Amino acid sequence: MPAGLAKRRVAITGIGVASCVGIGADAFFDGICGPAPERERRVVGFDPGNWFEAKEARRTDRFAQLTLASASMAVEDAGEIAVDPDRAGVVFGTGVGGLSTLQEQITVLVERGPRRVSPFLVPMIMGNAGAAAISMRFGWRGPCETIVTACAAGTQSIGNAYRLVAYGRCDAVITGGAEAAMEPVGERPAIGAVAFGNMTALSSSGVSRPFDVRRDGFILAEGGAALVLEELDRARARGAHVYGELLGAASTADAYHITAPAPEGAGARSCMELALDDAGISPADVTHINAHGTSTPVGDLAEAQAIEKVFGSLGPPVTSIKGVTGHALAAAGALEAVAVALTIERGVIPPTAGLEDLEPAIHLDVVTGAPRRLVPGPVLSNSFGFGGHNGCLVIAPVADAAARG
Repeated sequence: MPAGLAKRRVAITGIGVASCVGIGADAFFDGICGPAPERERRVVGFDPGNWFEAKEARRTDRFAQLTLASASMAVEDAGEIAVDPDRAGVVFGTGVGGLSTLQEQITVLVERGPRRVSPFLVPMIMGNAGAAAISMRFGWRGPCETIVTACAAGTQSIGNAYRLVAYGRCDAVITGGAEAAMEPVGERPAIGAVAFGNMTALSSSGVSRPFDVRRDGFILAEGGAALVLEELDRARARGAHVYGELLGAASTADAYHITAPAPEGAGARSCMELALDDAGISPADVTHINAHGTSTPVGDLAEAQAIEKVFGSLGPPVTSIKGVTGHALAAAGALEAVAVALTIERGVIPPTAGLEDLEPAIHLDVVTGAPRRLVPGPVLSNSFGFGGHNGCLVIAPVADAAARG
């Protein structure tokens, strides 16, 4: 915390989600507590017409459609925010922006010539299109920023939004992440899916098995998730429903390799420790960890080693919802922050779908088989991305945070 600056308390007052297991909080939480879908991890039933005029939808890439849809749901859920527009911000993450539009228009260029390339190409592909769409839709004139840190972008966006509220720049921020890298173009497969497949990051078995001895890569997904963050006293004064309180956040870099994690999860360990320190709690206070847990052989082991170094053998119960959701890249951390908020509110930890035989080198108490009751207390949420980007959040029940403080 900057010297001499009091840290304000930050509440989660709105959530919105468009995921492969459901649109809206109830469908999403029911989905992550159930079995993995036997299909592509697409957002089934998503109709951009619910949030866009037809012409506007045609001029908006799917990732930005998912961005605005999830943000709109979160704002509706938050109720009458009535915030000063100059003190209201947007921080939203994406990994690749409008990749499907880029692929589509390059195909147009090659097959039909330069004059047929859309004049809307640039605003459709730019990574900040989603955040810009939110600020314009709601008229929020504070900071409007996009975080592009691969699979850590959603979590780091929420962390940056938390700081805008905690340190007094904003009274409310819409934050989260969205990704849509698996949209086919005509008869051609999505270039993002092809690229991940060629780098052998995807599961060859077609099953996401976080922490399992047979895990062989992740399943690509799409989605969008958003939170409304507000200064807690302000939220209470207007009678807002509060899902939980963001106690702390941290961001580090491995400075090691473009795709592989640092040995034994050194960067992840540092990030977790810094997040706990920012929250003003110790490892013993944490009652649950929502892991990054992508189902890759190297990544899961590195994260498990980092968790064990911070929390000791077994430690708090751990889950990865990617057994159900697959890996939605920049949207993953935002989906998982929503999952944590709902886990706290409902008092239930979703199980890790796909995990049948825990990797012998992993010494964690991983929740499997069925949901488990949550012991009320702070929850840690992890995200780690290509490029060595690490992000962690600490979210807690408001009463728990007040009792400590």
